[in-house]
Amino acid sequence: IICERTIMSDTNANASASGAAEASADDPYAGMTKQQIKNRKKREARKRKKQQQKEEKKEENGGEDVKVDDAAQKDDDAAASASSAGKKKKKKKKKKKANNSADGKPWSTTSGPAPKLPEGQTYPPKRRVAELPAFKDGKFPEGEIQEYALEQHASRITSEEKRAQERLEEDVYNEVREAAEVHRQVRAYAKKFIKPGMALVDIVQKIEAASDALIGTDGLKRGWGFPTGVSINDCAAHYTPNYGDKRVLQYGDVMKLDFGTQINGRIIDCAMTIHFDPQFDNLVNAVKDATNTGIKEAGIDVRLCDIGERIQEVMESYEVTIEGKTYPGKVYPVFYVVLAC
Repeated sequence: IICERTIMSDTNANASASGAAEASADDPYAGMTKQQIKNRKKREARKRKKQQQKEEKKEENGGEDVKVDDAAQKDDDAAASASSAGKKKKKKKKKKKANNSADGKPWSTTSGPAPKLPEGQTYPPKRRVAELPAFKDGKFPEGEIQEYALEQHASRITSEEKRAQERLEEDVYNEVREAAEVHRQVRAYAKKFIKPGMALVDIVQKIEAASDALIGTDGLKRGWGFPTGVSINDCAAHYTPNYGDKRVLQYGDVMKLDFGTQINGRIIDCAMTIHFDPQFDNLVNAVKDATNTGIKEAGIDVRLCDIGERIQEVMESYEVTIEGKTYPGKVYPVFYVVLAC
């Protein structure tokens, strides 16, 4: 019985093999994948084309055999394969996310283009500033230096003795400049990502995470100067959202962004006004002008009332039109302190 079963199975196997052979003879693509079939058909088409070219050349030369230019044929084949490969690799372009601001810009026109991050910095910025190629020597750039307004203090800049005393504090100043560079880069980042529709708590978290990364937070030695403030419209200053705060920045809002950095307790504090509606442009221009005037007027032995007087004088020289109504600058002196703190 065992032998009979074996013989029968062998017979069936031979029959199936014979059937498969007949089927493969009838169908030259049997057992091949779709891609293999496609490639084979292409090769056969090229062979037929080559043969056709030979016959045409032969007829043109009176029946003599002529070789087809293989180099030209290879070029045609390469072009065809490159074209098919390009079609395979072609991907759909990602659509850019629509900007929510009316003018299509995430940053106010009066603020100018968002500053570029320095060479070697990532986006979002995560690399510590001290590790960037521009600062590998450990020295950080000086900021803008304002001349003293009062003549009796001009000697503090021209006197060689005073300048020598300043050089003794160079290490301290370099730490301050490092904190300032961190602040500068985080500001540049903020100008790129802040736009209408963002939750205030998300704005704060992004800014504080960037500050941590760029300054290399180390306990009380270095890190934030204070919690980030995002004060909207009639909120004067120092508003920091808590977790769960669902307030969202709107197109028509005027936001005072205030954050700081510190190294060894020396705090760099800088605030800026963020707006998207062009009707607030002149208001922000007035604040910038008044701020720069106040900085220029500041100095040793200068009375605070004199600085305030100059600031108010500049503010009152401006007018602002909001929703069709014009407001004189004199109503803004207190508001100035809020915007340019």
